[in-house]
Parts: sequence; structure tokens; C-alpha cells
Amino acid sequence: MPIVVKKRIVRQIVGRLSPGRLGKIAFALIAVWSGIRYNTMVGGLRVVLDTNVIVAAVRSRRGASFRVISEVGRGRFEFVLSVPLLVEYEDALSTARPPELSPADVSVLIDYLCSQAHLQEIYYFWRPHLPDPKDDMVLEAAVAGHCAAIVTHNGRHFEPASRFGIRILSPFEFLRRLEARP
Repeated sequence: MPIVVKKRIVRQIVGRLSPGRLGKIAFALIAVWSGIRYNTMVGGLRVVLDTNVIVAAVRSRRGASFRVISEVGRGRFEFVLSVPLLVEYEDALSTARPPELSPADVSVLIDYLCSQAHLQEIYYFWRPHLPDPKDDMVLEAAVAGHCAAIVTHNGRHFEPASRFGIRILSPFEFLRRLEARP
């Protein structure tokens, strides 16, 4: 079944569900149809990528954000993703995409990220914990996924994450840590 048809079906189903059932069913549908798999990588650095890193990577091929996205799928780190975070990625990329990228290009990027991610179900909400409510879903994925770090351009927004033992790294700092690893 083509990806476009799958997404249309998911959107139709999701539009009819109550918020309580939405997470479980959306998790199952996205996991099956989008190719999200559980990564069995041992000893790798586990991180969550904030939406601003994904958007910055799409806007410019010269920055650290693009280099971080280029490392996804190479086995150097494990990338954690939750359904709410995936929806935010799609929303941000559809509104902030540069004119040279088509909606189909954005869809391909989202599908690739899904295929390389460790999908993390969220059982407990840590809201409100951060100044920006959209950042709370990033923190929730990091806590639930036992991540070592959150990679973001907005480090100040995530200062309370240190209470959970999660480091906040800029894309450049994250790349330096990757290069320092054996």
C-alpha cells in the first residue's frame, strides 16, 4: 500500500478517536505502517532530537543540525521518538519547509526518521515542567526513553531537565561527543 494512502487512512482514523485511545492506536498504526522499529543497539548514546534541530537541518545543509540528521541510521547513536513528537515534526516541517522542498520530500524525511527511530510510548506526562508546552513532549520522550541527552538549539528552555539526569546539548556539542566516542 503506498505511503500516501497509509497516511490518509491514519489521519481518518485518528480524527475519529478520543484523546485517550488516540495514543495507543496511533502508536500501533505508525509503528506498523511507517516502519518504526525498535533499535537493539547496545551501549549507544540515546537521545531525543528537538523539533528545532530537524527544522534547522531542513533549512540549511551547512550547519551542525544537518550533520546530526545525516548521522541518523549510522549506528553511532540511538534516536528516540514518540507519537506526539512525530506529529510535531510533521507540523513544523510542513509550515517551515523551504520552497525548494516539496511536501513529498518532507514526507520522505519523516518516513526515514520513523524507520530509524526507537518508538517510545509515553505512559506518564510530566507537564507542565518546562516554559514551552511543546518542549514538554520532548522531555517526556527523553524521560520515558531513558535518554542521556536532548539535542536542541533552545538549551535554556530545558534547564529543568537536569533534575531527570538528562543532559542538554546543542547539535555542535552532540557532534563533538559523537566524535569523541570510540
